[in-house]
Amino acid sequence: MGAMSAAGRRRSLAVAAIIVAGGFLGSRILGVLRTVAIAHAFGASPELDAYQVAFRIPDLIFQVLAGATLGSAFIPVFARTLRQEGEERAWVLASRAFNIVTAGTAVLCIVGWLLAPVLVPLFAPGLGEDVGRRDELVREAVSLTRLMLLSPLFFAMSGMVTGILNARERFLYPAIAPMLYNLAIIGGALFLAEPLGVRGLAIGVVSGAGLHLLVQLPGLWQERMRYRVSFAWADPAVREVARLMAPRVAGLAAAQVNVYFIATYFGSRVGAGAIASLNYAWTIATLPLAIFGMAISTAAFPRLAGLAADADMEALREATSRLLRLILFFTIPAAVGLAVLREQVVEVLLQRGAFTAADTRVTAAALGWYCLGIVPQAGVEIHSRAFYALGDTKTPVSLAVAALFLNLLLSAALWKPFGVSGLAFAVSAASWAEWGALYVLCARRLRSPAAAELAAIARMGVAAGGMGLLVAAAFGTSADAAEAFSDAFFGAAAGALAYGGLALLLRIDEARELLDRAAALLRSRGVT
Repeated sequence: MGAMSAAGRRRSLAVAAIIVAGGFLGSRILGVLRTVAIAHAFGASPELDAYQVAFRIPDLIFQVLAGATLGSAFIPVFARTLRQEGEERAWVLASRAFNIVTAGTAVLCIVGWLLAPVLVPLFAPGLGEDVGRRDELVREAVSLTRLMLLSPLFFAMSGMVTGILNARERFLYPAIAPMLYNLAIIGGALFLAEPLGVRGLAIGVVSGAGLHLLVQLPGLWQERMRYRVSFAWADPAVREVARLMAPRVAGLAAAQVNVYFIATYFGSRVGAGAIASLNYAWTIATLPLAIFGMAISTAAFPRLAGLAADADMEALREATSRLLRLILFFTIPAAVGLAVLREQVVEVLLQRGAFTAADTRVTAAALGWYCLGIVPQAGVEIHSRAFYALGDTKTPVSLAVAALFLNLLLSAALWKPFGVSGLAFAVSAASWAEWGALYVLCARRLRSPAAAELAAIARMGVAAGGMGLLVAAAFGTSADAAEAFSDAFFGAAAGALAYGGLALLLRIDEARELLDRAAALLRSRGVT
């Protein structure tokens, strides 16, 4: 019976992972289409730089407040409250957390609106200088910032709904929500860019944030959430969420500054279009990270939190190790393949309309160095969640802050001689340092079999390296757009086949397991 229960848990996790991965995949595909639509309408223009600068401030407000609560702080406390005190008490906690996060976000939005004229020049001191349009673009960025400050308020409410539904292991509505967000921005790029310019994108952002909330509300009704208007700070469970949230706020702020604000600050000094090129490259680089690293980690986190709440350390250790190997089995070859085919991918996706061949070269250069950081960022996704499940937010947050300072030092040293390539390399190098330290500490905390785990990861690296050499030799250069599309498509297919064959040859467990499952599925369908 225990074996059946374990098998049932694995099937449940697999279904959840498929739903979340499907949502991430759909969202990221739409995110790529969003990037394509924006590139076609605006290229890597100074106006788009102003939009990217304006986008950062509202996004930071959401990430450091609502984003901090729904994952690392809220879900473990909600899971423990549900198990130990019952459903009624858990809904009281959910209502109070929702109300407090929404109110706190509203206050921050008002402060951000008032301080926008100060914050924009601070975050992008070189905006528009090299094209002689500094005052104009700063005014535009301030106006866009104030408009988009509506979005974090919607996202604060929506983010808490996502956290509640994920804690109940309900993933469908949260998987749909980001797709609607991206569709709204695509609509802004396609239909509002010509009459309104980049303001059309900002309207799409606000509309998408509203849809992100509305589509998830039926999930609360289906879960029969009993909402209460209460802000009881004295509630021990609310205080526990706040205690876990405090260091996570610092960690998410560090992550935002690490990836976006440092690049924006120094990118504004590189020259016009540099911020846009870095954003395009980052959007493409995070596609495999989202599909594999973030999707699997998000689906698994409520289960990890449950294991920690039950004090089943052996099961938590096994689950963390298994999830890490599964994530890296897919992420390592994806990172290598994307790095090898970076110019073809950028040309196929973006080079049309206002996006020129020169923009392709700059964006592809940044993409290649961002690919270097995909693997460690995927590792951080699962190892940080293992710490969050244990109620330890300080360890991963401390390492995220340390990575921020490393990125800042590297960016300050590299932006002038190497431009966007130096800034992308700085992010990736800091990511490797962060994951390396997090890996060691997590292995010690969970007493994981690190030697066997590292050996398995090394074999994945060898298989991905062999695949990369094959793809580079056969599809490394393209003469025109048609050849770039052909090389990207067939290069990806050939790479997948080569990696699968090498993984089986090197006896990587995940390859054999996936092959066995595929064979079993075919047999169940009557295919021999």
